[in-house]
Amino acid sequence: MGRFERLLLVLAVAYPLVWVSERLGIGVLPATLSFLLLVVVLFGVPYLLIRWAIGNRERLLWSLRNRLVVAYLFIAVVPTLLVVTLGWLTARMFYQQVAAYVVYSDVQQRLGRIAAVADEIVALRPGQELTSIMLGASKDLPGLTYEFGAGEPLLKLSTGAGDRFAGLVQDGESVWLRAAAARGVGKDRRLVTLSAQFGLELVNTLAPDLGPLQFTITRLAKPEETSGVIPLGDTRYFLVKAVAAKDRVLSRAAGWFDFEVNGVPKLDVMCVDDPPCGGVASGKGALFGSVLTRTARLNSRLFSDPGEVGDLFLKFLIALAILFFLIEVAALVLGIRLTQTITGAVSELYSATEYVKAGDLTHRVRTRERDQLGALGESFNAMIGSVATLIEEQKHRQRLENELAIAQQVQAQLFPQQLPSMPRLELAAVCRAARVVSGDYYDFIPLGANRMGIAIADISGKGISAALLMASLQAALRSQLLLDEALSENTAELVTRLNRHLFLNTSSERYATLFYATYDTATQMLRYTNAGHLPPLYVVGEKVRKLEEGGMVVGLFDDCVYEQGSAVVEPGGLLVAYSDGLVEPENVYGEQFGMEQLTAEVLRHQHLPPQELAETLVRAAEEWAGTLEQADDMTVIVARVK
Repeated sequence: MGRFERLLLVLAVAYPLVWVSERLGIGVLPATLSFLLLVVVLFGVPYLLIRWAIGNRERLLWSLRNRLVVAYLFIAVVPTLLVVTLGWLTARMFYQQVAAYVVYSDVQQRLGRIAAVADEIVALRPGQELTSIMLGASKDLPGLTYEFGAGEPLLKLSTGAGDRFAGLVQDGESVWLRAAAARGVGKDRRLVTLSAQFGLELVNTLAPDLGPLQFTITRLAKPEETSGVIPLGDTRYFLVKAVAAKDRVLSRAAGWFDFEVNGVPKLDVMCVDDPPCGGVASGKGALFGSVLTRTARLNSRLFSDPGEVGDLFLKFLIALAILFFLIEVAALVLGIRLTQTITGAVSELYSATEYVKAGDLTHRVRTRERDQLGALGESFNAMIGSVATLIEEQKHRQRLENELAIAQQVQAQLFPQQLPSMPRLELAAVCRAARVVSGDYYDFIPLGANRMGIAIADISGKGISAALLMASLQAALRSQLLLDEALSENTAELVTRLNRHLFLNTSSERYATLFYATYDTATQMLRYTNAGHLPPLYVVGEKVRKLEEGGMVVGLFDDCVYEQGSAVVEPGGLLVAYSDGLVEPENVYGEQFGMEQLTAEVLRHQHLPPQELAETLVRAAEEWAGTLEQADDMTVIVARVK
């Protein structure tokens, strides 16, 4: 808070002390300063509350409970307070109007009474007694007088037929209840005027059951008059004098609803003096009343006077108010209970998330209610269970990935780490695994100073199982060549032995396609056996030969017979061997890359170095497929004779 806010806070704390001291009669501040302090507090406290709420909005509204409380304040409490305030103000205005109407109607009754007496007197026949009529009327109209032959000016003020007048008349500083009545015409015309001064005696008889009553006689104010003037709309009234009833006191409150009521009736007055009403050019003045009473007095007029039905109606209203109050209390209790249920469930969910954040996946939310919040708790428990399961699966998957990484490293050691060099022979190879490990196998095996073994194989299946069979095939191939040097020239016998080895050591559905060849640089002879593998291409210039001699795939049957093919390799001759992953990729139309497309690519790029040619062929197949994901392992080996 700044200095201004701190000053307001100090004044807000000090005002209750000042108020208490004034009630005890120990005024510590002058009345003017006390009033100014009250004004500052009335405006300063709401300002401080608003500033505090804005400054602490995020902290206050972070909790769902506080948000619901604020929502209930705006949705329920504030409208209820507004309705109660409106009802209270309406009741006060209603009772004020009722009090004013009671006094007003009592004055109108006296006017009606004096008009009736005037009609009765003017209708008397000669010889009839007048005294009894005047005595009977004087009870309601104290000081009543009559005069025959006068009152023509009053009849001119009448708005009716012109032979009767009854109203309040101001003559100088006095107000009178006057009535004039005429009968007949010409010499037979009779005219009587009755007058009763609107003074203390008359005021004492008006509404005696209500309480203190006072009337203020006014006249229209002159333009130069400023003090003692009451402005009312566009009209200014000058206070002449006040007439108050004597010996009237305000009764004690009979209950909390028996509050004070101040009714202010206004009665129109006709001015008949000359000049009218103090010299102001207008024929009308006003008589202002003020009656102080309580609601119990007015209720007796409204409900008790009409009889038992009115009293029953009042009791019904009281019973209905009590019923509404009980319903409001029950609604409040129910709202608090529902709020506790909602906020309790949310709080428990929040606590559960904190446990999960700390790594405790065994914590569960207790579900007590069979509602959406209970279902939310059960869903949270199920989610945490799923998360725990997923974490375990992730750990298991991580272990598998680690094992696959190790397998990939092991398999990488099975491939030639460095391509062997031999005079007049260039070698290259590219192997792209579809998964972490590959089921394709290629190898270059030196077989002496002049001979080189070349192998490429495709194991059935993918993944770990294919990689294991590939390792077995590689070990068997190299071990056979090491144990028997004669196999370096007899490729068919070597493949026959490999077939039996795989048949005896693998399941019936496991097999491999294999192409194995030996090249002798001294004789330029290429001997080979193709065991079910896609035929490699031997290219010389524009001539292409497919190396197909061999037999069945290895590992599927025990008694397979394999043949050995041969070819004399001319200088510049090119050998391209590949796996099916290179020719089987499909484009968006479902067309495979195929042998024809591969052959065309080989002829187009045969002038490239072997390594660039192998990479070009793989790239061409990938561009044909148009996707980064491989469906199968891709392997290409290229050998060129200089």
